[in-house]
Amino acid sequence: MPHSVNVDEQEINHFNQQAHQWWDPNGQFNALHKLNPLRMDFIQQHQTLMAKQVLDVGCGGGILSEAMAQAGAEVTGLDLAADLLQIARLHALDTGVNVHYVLDDVAKHAQSNSAQYDMVTCMEMLEHVPDPQAILHACAQAVKPGGWVFCSTLNRSNKSLLLAVITAEYVLNLVPRGTHHHDKFIKPSELTQMGREAGLVMQKTAGMEFNPILKRYRLNDDLSINYLMAFQKPLNPAS
Repeated sequence: MPHSVNVDEQEINHFNQQAHQWWDPNGQFNALHKLNPLRMDFIQQHQTLMAKQVLDVGCGGGILSEAMAQAGAEVTGLDLAADLLQIARLHALDTGVNVHYVLDDVAKHAQSNSAQYDMVTCMEMLEHVPDPQAILHACAQAVKPGGWVFCSTLNRSNKSLLLAVITAEYVLNLVPRGTHHHDKFIKPSELTQMGREAGLVMQKTAGMEFNPILKRYRLNDDLSINYLMAFQKPLNPAS
């Protein structure tokens, strides 16, 4: 299928090439497996997942999608990396978890599924696209009034350059080299503004501490590296 303009083909190819390692908890995506309980905790602080219609944008191999489905949500996982989606589908067959995976662009999907979801998640994805603002607009279009949009990304700080790129990729080999590009990271103030321009109201933030040396993974108030942001769509959006 033709890709949307809002896609970096090099990013898609990079993740497709790593698809076979996605579900290895001790492999190159170990960090995602460690962070996933933190993402789930943050989501469930705001909204129960039971019987909720959830869209997982940039679902990759389905780590978050499966967790949300196991918590009772009806999950649609959306991505443009075909190999990753195939891995996600095969893993769901193995585990018996019901997730509907779709190869599609979020803008196109949101147009045909406007205000259909109770919740939209977009985790570790915004820093991999040319136009993250357009992604937020699509998420806002897809969620129902009163619904939630949850995002996570990396802060464009000196600390994130040192720890999330240099140390994580080139010193400790925690994630595949070339996964992150510091100039694409997004400051919390920028993400808040993107949400506002998409018609969303920022409700809460949290940092994610990822310390493989101390084996410490927890939510905190430090937004200088990895952080989460919860938005809500007003019940009566301004016209």
